[in-house]
Amino acid sequence: MDVRRLLKGATGAAEELLWPTRCVSCDMPGELLCEECRDSMPWIAQRWACPVCGAPFGWLTCTSCKGGWEQRATICALGFEQTSSQMVACLKDRFELRLAGVNAAAMATALDEAGSWPALDGAPRYDASNVDALCFVPATSAAFARRGFDHMELVARELQRFVDLPLFDVLARTTGRDQRKLGREERAKNLRGSVEVIDDVAGMRLLLVDDVITTGASMREATRALLARGASEVTCCALTRVW
Repeated sequence: MDVRRLLKGATGAAEELLWPTRCVSCDMPGELLCEECRDSMPWIAQRWACPVCGAPFGWLTCTSCKGGWEQRATICALGFEQTSSQMVACLKDRFELRLAGVNAAAMATALDEAGSWPALDGAPRYDASNVDALCFVPATSAAFARRGFDHMELVARELQRFVDLPLFDVLARTTGRDQRKLGREERAKNLRGSVEVIDDVAGMRLLLVDDVITTGASMREATRALLARGASEVTCCALTRVW
């Protein structure tokens, strides 16, 4: 008998009795995402999404990025609405760490769909055979100290299992305030020079992940840092896209 597994199961049962699982969107007891909320998730159709910034319906003409971002392609799974916003907030601000796997599964679904549609270079927006490693946009040191974990590291480790890529923890955030209350220009200025590459990425083709793309400032700054250190190309994936 595996005593550790038995104890873990007993602990989990006790926790569920004391603090029953509820849907992060509608608070219905039973699951992290109830069936109704799963069915109403705001999925972005990759066919119609902008291949550069991942914005919904930006396939022909995108007013968000105008085709000028540094990454090879961007894939976003969900529009930033009630359910998806709670999937983000409950993981990083309410410590529902079980959502890391849920969020990773949603991102993996979007990556799979994006493989059927071209980037600007004509190749599939995502092709695992043309990616060398997975990396993530890190939390600031202040956010890490406040939470005690990096939420995107947790998601990236779960996503790693879906996409079968090695995880490279190669980025560090040196400065920068919380982005959520800043405007477009303030976000870009706040992050300028704030991302550092701490390992060798020369010649690598990387998949870079984050939870939310709003103006794209975080993804773009991380992408620029990777390319400046010699990365061959960067494809980005986010759970949600503000539009």
